[in-house]
Amino acid sequence: MTKLLDVENIDVGYGHHTVVFDASLRLKKGAIGCLLGPSGCGKTTLLRAVAGFEPVQRGRILLAGDEVSRDGWTLPPEKRQVGMVFQDFALFPHLTVADNVAFGIRRWPSDKRTARVQELLQLVGLPQYGASYPHALSGGQQQRVALARALAPKPRLLLLDEPFSSMDVELRETLAREVRTILKHEGITGLMVTHDQFEAFAIADRIAVMHAGRILQWDTAYNLYHQPADRQVADFIGQGVLLAGMVVGETMVDTPLGAIAGKVPTGCRKGCPVDVLIRPDDIMLDPASALQAEVIDKAFRGAVFLYTLRLPAGATVLCQAPSHHDHAIGERVGLRPDFDHLAVFPRRE
Repeated sequence: MTKLLDVENIDVGYGHHTVVFDASLRLKKGAIGCLLGPSGCGKTTLLRAVAGFEPVQRGRILLAGDEVSRDGWTLPPEKRQVGMVFQDFALFPHLTVADNVAFGIRRWPSDKRTARVQELLQLVGLPQYGASYPHALSGGQQQRVALARALAPKPRLLLLDEPFSSMDVELRETLAREVRTILKHEGITGLMVTHDQFEAFAIADRIAVMHAGRILQWDTAYNLYHQPADRQVADFIGQGVLLAGMVVGETMVDTPLGAIAGKVPTGCRKGCPVDVLIRPDDIMLDPASALQAEVIDKAFRGAVFLYTLRLPAGATVLCQAPSHHDHAIGERVGLRPDFDHLAVFPRRE
C-alpha cells in the first residue's frame, strides 16, 4: 500500500515561538491516523501545518510523494486536495443540507453533483434530510452533514479537528466508529485531532501521542496500551500504576507481586531498580492464591468493578473483575498476576 502522507521532522511555530518540535509520521493510503494529547500539546498546530494553514520552520510534508511544505515554501491549502471537518462544523445556515454538501462541488455538472450529494447523504444515513436546514438537525446529524460536505470533492486526505468534542462521551465514540466506516468505504485517508483516547481508539489505525509539542509514540492503540514507549505514554493511555521492582535476570523482574518474566530496559542489569507498569487487566482475582491483598476502594462500572488493592508490602494495584465478584472494602482477596506484556522503565532517581 502506497504512502499518502509523510511528515518528516517538522518544526512548526508562530514567529520565534516553536509549538511543534521534530514531528514525524507516515500514513498509508486509506489509513486513519490520530493526533492525541491534552490541550496545548501542539496537535491542532500540527494538523494545520498538514492542511497548509501554517508554514513549517524545519523539515517537510509530502502528500502522495509530492512536497507540499518546507521551510520557506507552502503549497496553498486549496491546491492540496485536502478536506477538513472543523470543531464547530461551520455549516452554512442559509443553505439546505443538500446545498451544504454540494458547496465544494458546485462547479461539477448538475447531474453528477446531484448524484454525488445523494450518494453521500445515503452514506451518512441522512437520505431524507436534503431539503432540511442545519438548525433543524441534531448535533450528530450536523456532524454527518459536515463530513459529507468535506467528502464530496473526493479529497485525497481528510483532516478532522476535534469534530466530536461538543457531544457527550457515548455519542462521540459511536460517531467515531461511524466516521471510520464511512472513510473506509470511500477509501479516503484521514487524520484526526482529539484529546479523548477512546475516541482515538474507535477511529484510528495509528495514533500519535503528543506532549509539549513532541510526538512521544506513533503506534497502534494496542501497542500504546500494552507497550508504551515511556512513562508519559503509559500515564496518558489507560489506567495503571507503576510498581517498584528489581531486575533479577536478563528477562526477570522481582516485584511485590512476585517474579515476573518480561523484557527489561536496555542497559538494566541484575540489581537495577525499575518500575513495572501494572494495568487493571494484568491482575486476576483468585481465591486459591496465596498472595492476598486488601480491598481499599472499589468503583462499579456496570459489567465490572475496578478495585484498588493494597499488597502486603504496602504498594497498591488496580484490578478489574466481573461485577458479580462483589467484595467489600476492607476484605482480603486472593490475586495472581496474568501478564501478556510487560512494560518496564528504569527507576527515576
